[in-house]
Amino acid sequence: MKPRLLACATALAGTLVSAWAAADRMDPSVERLVVNREECLGEDGQSATGARCVRDDAAFKRLINQYGFAVAPSAMHSARTTGFGGFHLSIEGQYSKIDDGAEYLELGTRGRSDGSTNEASLSNDSPDPILQLYSLKVRKSFGFGLEITGAIGFVPQTELAVGGADVRLSLLEGFRAPDWPGFLPDVAFGGGVRTITGTNAFQLTVASLDTQLSKPFAIASSSIITPWIGYQYLWIFGDSGLVDMTPGTDPIGYCNYAGDNVPGNPDPNKTTTEGEFLYDGQPNCLGGSREDFNNNTVFDAARFERQRLIFGVSYRFEMVSLGLEFLTDIIPPADAQVGGGETTIHDSTGAEIDEVSDSELLADEKSQWAFIVELGATF
Repeated sequence: MKPRLLACATALAGTLVSAWAAADRMDPSVERLVVNREECLGEDGQSATGARCVRDDAAFKRLINQYGFAVAPSAMHSARTTGFGGFHLSIEGQYSKIDDGAEYLELGTRGRSDGSTNEASLSNDSPDPILQLYSLKVRKSFGFGLEITGAIGFVPQTELAVGGADVRLSLLEGFRAPDWPGFLPDVAFGGGVRTITGTNAFQLTVASLDTQLSKPFAIASSSIITPWIGYQYLWIFGDSGLVDMTPGTDPIGYCNYAGDNVPGNPDPNKTTTEGEFLYDGQPNCLGGSREDFNNNTVFDAARFERQRLIFGVSYRFEMVSLGLEFLTDIIPPADAQVGGGETTIHDSTGAEIDEVSDSELLADEKSQWAFIVELGATF
């Protein structure tokens, strides 16, 4: 049994790694999230025109909200641990629904590259409706109901890697007083964290707290079916890196850079009425424009909460187990927001028109769901 399980795991891991290396159409491309695209970008959609690009913070935050749900801890386990000294090794596939028809996903993901030039398209005309996450997980029990999990994984069609850890405490783990009813479930509380790497566009971390109830049912002498239900609270933290909104333009060449405006290299256009030079340390441009230096920007930080309901079941035959789980928003994303964050809304010219709260920002966002399959072995 062990050699066959190892062979299956190795083959699956090889297939998944190949898929990871070969595809990137769902990689984030947040430099396209510009509200005044026609004014500030050239015909190729990524070159400077001389106008300053205004970042679309609302679109960036919605993108973070979607990806955060998809990489969040799955809580894929019953309320009972592997037992004192035991550990569980598994491969997990998570399939999360995203709003593939949203404009911010079409603009904010890479799309298919031109086969001859390897250049990305101006938008992703067909974002994947399901964002996949494949993970290798190891659960280890330390007795007294304490269990720790480590997880590493990747998101196909991107270059994103995901890592993190979980911890949980099973308060009732099969222990029953002699006069307790036998139908009482196991109860556990836990939490986890996941973070991503593989992109300079943003940093994304998702933390969670959850509680679960489960009850194992023995079949014959070698099989166990364990259904569970739970509740999970998520905190999504998304922070932008420094983003070049016009990646097709070199600001040094666009400016025809001639050094900084400092003593010894003054800008003749910056003088007082008395003819004295004004030194501000800004680039000196010989016949060009310094405007493209202003197109490097950082999006506003995204801070969101989500609340999810968990339904799961596992089947174990001797040491091998197969698990299925379904997670869904228990309330709409807009109603789950308790923070006081605000986002500036701009019109197509880049002018500010409104300030909205997180709840208002996500008012039109659809609830998401995720389906998870796990193949594992308990030792």
